[in-house]
Amino acid sequence: MKLPSEKSITQIHDLKIVAHELSQLFQPGDVVVLNGNLGTGKTTLVKHICGEYGINDVNSPSFSIVNEYIGKHRVYHFDFYRLKKITELYDIGFEEYLNDDSATVFIEWGNLFKEILPSTYFRLDLQLADNNDRKIFISKKN
Repeated sequence: MKLPSEKSITQIHDLKIVAHELSQLFQPGDVVVLNGNLGTGKTTLVKHICGEYGINDVNSPSFSIVNEYIGKHRVYHFDFYRLKKITELYDIGFEEYLNDDSATVFIEWGNLFKEILPSTYFRLDLQLADNNDRKIFISKKN
């Protein structure tokens, strides 16, 4: 996939196709930041990408802050939405998760604490369009 890229989603089947493409792009050691309003499909997209890795029990980490999954490789799935302070991330050892080169790290609402993100990461911006269609803007920050 050439970056930056834009994908349009009109049906759930389209989301699965995009998830398949992204699952081949992301490798262990990569950090993927997902931004978008509530209901744009951040968690659903992570679920479908993880499904491509053989992980089928993906849940939103809104209350736990992080969920860990193991399939073809390890996945850490964060949600910053309910965090009040950046110290909550330091308290759970966030930097250790980022430094695990055997895992792909997904961070929903990463824009809320940009200062803790690594210098290089994939960025997925999800937006609702007309008729509940969605657009996904995919880029890599270096």
